[in-house]
Amino acid sequence: MADKRKALGKGLAALLKDPRTEIENANQPGAEEVVGSIAEIPVQSVQPNPFQPRTFFDDEALQELADSIQQLGVIQPITVRRLSSDSYELISGERRWRASKLAGLTAIPAYIRLADDQGMLEMALVENIQREELDAVEVALSYQRLMDECSITQEQMSKRVGKKRSTVSNYIRLLKLPPIIQAGIRDRMLSMGHARALVSIESEENQLKMYKEIISSGMSVRQVEEKAKALQYPSLPEKTKEEKQASPFNELGKQLGTLLETEVVLKSDPKGKGEIVIRFKNPEELERLISILNP
Repeated sequence: MADKRKALGKGLAALLKDPRTEIENANQPGAEEVVGSIAEIPVQSVQPNPFQPRTFFDDEALQELADSIQQLGVIQPITVRRLSSDSYELISGERRWRASKLAGLTAIPAYIRLADDQGMLEMALVENIQREELDAVEVALSYQRLMDECSITQEQMSKRVGKKRSTVSNYIRLLKLPPIIQAGIRDRMLSMGHARALVSIESEENQLKMYKEIISSGMSVRQVEEKAKALQYPSLPEKTKEEKQASPFNELGKQLGTLLETEVVLKSDPKGKGEIVIRFKNPEELERLISILNP
């Protein structure tokens, strides 16, 4: 997989190094091939950003990331600013760059930024997101990059790409999954539905355990959702068969719970009056639910 992405960047890398095409800004011929594209650039040609606010990098965490990179490659490209034909300055991704050096990589996938390519970058990213063949992680990376580099909110981005804010939020949350699960999504080994259920699991250890079970036994999305819910709310009493069959709102509750990615209970009395109970496990999840319900 990493080899495939590397091959895709060769033409762009050649364009950047060709002295006849010294592309320095977005108005020059060939700039459209650079903006929003990925190229493999030498690790040693990248220099850290002098304005990087982060000054401490945990050695153990870097080694863990380096081990992951050796196995899976760099899943999320770094972003650099081109200084010359063979020199780049980091904009984002210093941990990935440092870990790649630690892993012994000689080249790293990178998004190339030019001095005045803001508008072109936004257009390129939006166009890229609209491509049907993108996997869920590629879409998530494009959403995150559009927000980070174009300084826009999820609400603004949802309007630009014509998607609901909750949809955008669900994609971005995939980037919280461990790299091996993200790689599984990119390799089409599990669906977006599976991935969304895994995101709701708080423990990375349980996420990985469930991921391996999905691959080995071919669990359905509904099965993963039920198991994830049991891990998330272990204290909830198991409903009896009679209770499950009693309420006509069970299926509606499940559908709403799937949409919100949390436990939803619908209750009603014989007269038709009722209530909706939406459960959350921490303030962060409550904030996420509010952002979905109040876009």
